[in-house]
Amino acid sequence: MNTLESTTRSRIRKFGATLVGAALGLAITASAMAADTVTLRVGDQKGGNRSLLEIAGLARDLPYKIEWSEFPAAAPILEALNAGALDVGYTGDLSFLTVYATGAPIKAIGGTRSDARTQAILVRQDSPIKTAADLKGKRLAGTRGGWGQFLIDATLEKAGYKVDDATFAPLGPVDAKIALVAGSIDGWAVWEPYVSYATLKDKARVVANGEGLTPTITFIVASDSAIATKRAAVQDLVQRLNKARLWSLDHLPEYARNTSELTKLPEDVLLSAYTAQKTSPIVIDTGIVKEVQAASDRATRYGILSKTLDVSKAVDRSFTAAAAGSN
Repeated sequence: MNTLESTTRSRIRKFGATLVGAALGLAITASAMAADTVTLRVGDQKGGNRSLLEIAGLARDLPYKIEWSEFPAAAPILEALNAGALDVGYTGDLSFLTVYATGAPIKAIGGTRSDARTQAILVRQDSPIKTAADLKGKRLAGTRGGWGQFLIDATLEKAGYKVDDATFAPLGPVDAKIALVAGSIDGWAVWEPYVSYATLKDKARVVANGEGLTPTITFIVASDSAIATKRAAVQDLVQRLNKARLWSLDHLPEYARNTSELTKLPEDVLLSAYTAQKTSPIVIDTGIVKEVQAASDRATRYGILSKTLDVSKAVDRSFTAAAAGSN
């Protein structure tokens, strides 16, 4: 284990210990939540937070009710949050900011970070594209307003090109995968577990990744209304999700096996994805705000975001403050 990984693991363990203390502080609110029969409306995707809580054994004895709604992607979760149909959901950092920029009454209250190298631009095995320098003039697919579009633009810029030196094809993961296999696009910017599936099953190649370009943060997002009226329940859910994520890091084979049964994705693909991602809970502190602000500013410059945002106003740091120490 290298020094950086050792330090990261140490920080994760410290964070986990802090979560235990924070959870004890929440216990006094349990009876009140039960008495009021609070119901949290939570948006999820197949193989997402609901299954994570259940596999980790943290979905039992909740002092409130959860009404789960399953969505095919993060975008409709954000739409439902904006419309007041959900209390809590989760999405990638830039997708969240894209909706927040429209005036949506939502805040990022917690989340996770994955290894940035697990965002990648893929090409077919027989593609003449070998490096990022070969992407000029090519047709590249990715999600509009999220990680896909950002990674394409950032990769082109890093290679010394302008963002319009390649043609952007706004496609979701399912359509983009089909298009890449068929050869109707030259490259596909995507994340795990799509990267592992494409490389293991379709023999795709990685020609660039998000290292040094993107925070790769997935935010837990809550409506302003839920923060104001269901705070104790929302706080408890954040703590449970954080503890479940720490559990998954120590039980990757079990997590992959159980999620495979639920999603029907190959177990080897999920194990590869989870091992590469090293997904860990975050504290929304000064460092995270600064990092996401930098990505937000770049996204505005690329035209992905409609205006410059103050990220500090898009987050509520209080839900992870107990684990933040002096930050």
